[in-house]
Amino acid sequence: MSKVKVLFVCLGNICRSPLAEGIFRQRVEERGLSEYFLIDSCGTASYHIGETPDERSMANAEKNGVKYTHRGRQFKKDDFKRFDYIFPMDASNKMNIMEFHPGEAKATVEMMRAYDGTQSGTDVPDPYYGGEQGFQNVFDILDESVNNLLDHLVKEHQLA
Repeated sequence: MSKVKVLFVCLGNICRSPLAEGIFRQRVEERGLSEYFLIDSCGTASYHIGETPDERSMANAEKNGVKYTHRGRQFKKDDFKRFDYIFPMDASNKMNIMEFHPGEAKATVEMMRAYDGTQSGTDVPDPYYGGEQGFQNVFDILDESVNNLLDHLVKEHQLA
């Protein structure tokens, strides 16, 4: 059985998408499903290639029981072929990646909040210029969305 390949995308790949990757990876590990998934994140902009995630985002995640590591990378056209699912954090980044969409690509592209039970399909706000509450808000949004996404993928791919 091939792995389910999941990619999370934001602008700089230092706040939202690596946090989504970290939460998703931890939830997958907690459920003993690591062998079934390949998980990554990236940004549409080149600002933070090779950098670690924002310290405020990592500190907030750790406060909420999630530890993760990541090095920023930029979205590539090949990602449409390498991944089964691509989850942009907002409409702007979805538009940016869709400009590179090759017609034969297999990846399903859905907004991250398509799996948010309360604000389905809206943007995950960028906490970069906000304070601690902004980072906590993003954590809460991603935690719910990621849990629902994982439940969906487990059912869709009959993993449990």
